Amino acid sequence: MTNQLADEMPIHDFPTATSVAEFSRNIAEVKQKITEAALRVGRDPADVQLLPVSKTVPEERVRLAIAAGCRELGENKVQEAKRKSENLADLGVAWSVIGHLQTNKARDVAAFASEFQALDSLRAAAALDRRLQAAGRSLDVYVQVNTSAEPQKYGLPPEELESFLREMPQFSSLRLRGLMTLAIFSSDIPRVRTCFTLLRTLRDRMRDVDPQLVGDGGLSMGMSGDYEVAIEEGATCVRVGQAIFGARQVPDSHYWPDLVDSQSEASAPAAPAAPAGPAESTTPAPNAAE
Repeated sequence: MTNQLADEMPIHDFPTATSVAEFSRNIAEVKQKITEAALRVGRDPADVQLLPVSKTVPEERVRLAIAAGCRELGENKVQEAKRKSENLADLGVAWSVIGHLQTNKARDVAAFASEFQALDSLRAAAALDRRLQAAGRSLDVYVQVNTSAEPQKYGLPPEELESFLREMPQFSSLRLRGLMTLAIFSSDIPRVRTCFTLLRTLRDRMRDVDPQLVGDGGLSMGMSGDYEVAIEEGATCVRVGQAIFGARQVPDSHYWPDLVDSQSEASAPAAPAAPAGPAESTTPAPNAAE
């Protein structure tokens, strides 16, 4: 597993929201930045979905965020998402699972999730489809692509995408929404942008081959530290956690046990938000969707 140097890591200061007013302010600021980024490149801001990511956030604070207007929430870990979906069922929130799926968790995802954004294996697709068929449900999915070529990240290699997409029609309960990626976790914006550009290029290439291959053709890319760049490159969904909820205090190893301790220690307490991984400290670890 590779590690990035501390001076490559993007540093952001995300204060913790602890009231409905603070959540409302943070959400408004993110939406304003979404609007500005879209307008910079001649896009309609309405074409960009904001997916707030509440992973590791206690349920009492999640309730405040919901009161501030969050109606769909993203979670990395299936067990955490399942627990929150059950305990907050009275609030009518839709849940998107955005982290890697072990096939033994497919039954849980099929039972409660409205969306799964990290599909990268036919085995997982088959497991989900089987459970969904049994439950009489369908599920929106994004196919995850590893656009940074980092070995510690999940996602299909770009060269395997077309063959994978050609297998998708056999899973009739899965509705393909588009493609998802995590950019490299770096403060080097041109390097980050390259990941987003690649995903858009892959989507366009697949459309040229067969317009049906990528379903709706959406692009889920961009997190708290880079979502404006992602929007400039065509993102239709941005997964924003810490810019709304505040910097996380859970160690990276909670989501990425193989991370070397020094990587966590190298990050400043409020350093989050770039495209690299399930960060659960203030700095996201290499495979988190926000």
